[in-house]
Order: sequence, then structure tokens, then C-alpha cells
Amino acid sequence: QVQLVESGGGLVQPGGSLRLSCVVSGLRLDDYTIAWFRQAPGKEREGVACISFDVDDKHYEPSTKGRFTITRDKGKRTASLQMNSLEPEDTAVYFCATIYRPPGEAVMVETSDYDYWGQGTQVTVSE
Repeated sequence: QVQLVESGGGLVQPGGSLRLSCVVSGLRLDDYTIAWFRQAPGKEREGVACISFDVDDKHYEPSTKGRFTITRDKGKRTASLQMNSLEPEDTAVYFCATIYRPPGEAVMVETSDYDYWGQGTQVTVSE
């Protein structure tokens, strides 16, 4: 059974930091890319960053490049998202998702193409 479990969300002031984690079970992760998405109220789900789990290649969407860092820990079967300099516009439910891809360049693809999703973790950036 495949499971993706996110954690690390919470309430933080503007300019603060949070670290999200996504623990994956039930998959041979070397054959997958793990992506982080977010969805704010009333908006479509959007990609944030992704990582090719085997070769550690990374991709960032323009809205978060330079502030967010995606990493992975093979031993812990975890992909993490370090979020710095958070802004109120970053408020959203954050999801991790997996897509089967041979090891190589990390590429964000259409939301509908991802195989498995976590339940999401709320991030709120407010005074």
C-alpha cells in the first residue's frame, strides 16, 4: 500500500521559516520524482518544487525559487521542503505527490499526471 504522509505545517509570521516533510512508503523511490504542490483557498493547485529521488536533481517554480529548498533523504524515504522568508501569499495547504519517472532531470508536469498524493499540511503565514 502506497502512503505519503506530510508533516511540518503550522502558523508562522511573515519572514519566518518552516520545514515540511513527506514520508513515502510502498514505492521504489529511485524510480520516482517527488513534487510539492500547494493550494490556497479559491485557487488552483500549483507546483512548488520537485526532486528526482535517485539522482537528486531539483526544479523550482519561479514563485518560490531562492526561498524554498527541496531535499531528499534516501534512508528515511523522505522529501523535505525548507521554506524561508515566508510571505502571506505562501498561505496554502501543501501536498506532496509522486510520479513514476526514470532517474534524470526533475520536471514539474501536470497535476493530473501524478500517481499518488498525501493528505496535505496547512501552512499559514500571518502576523
